[in-house]
Amino acid sequence: MIDMRVQNGREQAELEQRRHDAQREIKVIGDPMLRERAAEVTSLDRGLRKFAKRMVRIMHDAPGIGLAAPQVGVLQRLLVYDVDDDPQVLVNPVLGGFSDEVEEVDEGCLSVPGLTVPITRPVRVQVRAADIYGDPVDFFADGLKARVIQHEHDHLDGVLIVDRISTEEAS
Repeated sequence: MIDMRVQNGREQAELEQRRHDAQREIKVIGDPMLRERAAEVTSLDRGLRKFAKRMVRIMHDAPGIGLAAPQVGVLQRLLVYDVDDDPQVLVNPVLGGFSDEVEEVDEGCLSVPGLTVPITRPVRVQVRAADIYGDPVDFFADGLKARVIQHEHDHLDGVLIVDRISTEEAS
């Protein structure tokens, strides 16, 4: 019979190794790639689907609830998120229909480790994109899902949470 403490120790060590490996793959503040505007995805092929699956794995292992392609060194307009145990991929997302109602919530970022800052964002947003197979998606996101999508969409335009800190909070 396997000692449960040994098994739990191995699982914990494996989890820590996956977290370490994922965090090494993520670009951090100071990397010029994070300041670039990502290019439109033009080819929705097997390679892109494989890359999106890798992004979901990195996001989960890091651990995070959203990740944009530039954060892992690919300047394409692709993001993944998972706020309800159902990972989603958005290709070439366009945001609009922002609600007038906004909310300030502390946000962190895998590319800005160790920093959490209050960010004000609309609580509802319309999302138009393609899924990983090129089929159009059009939906309204609210709450945490809206926040995560807006945060990751910022990365596609080279914007980090430090750029969204209000001047009064910075002083």
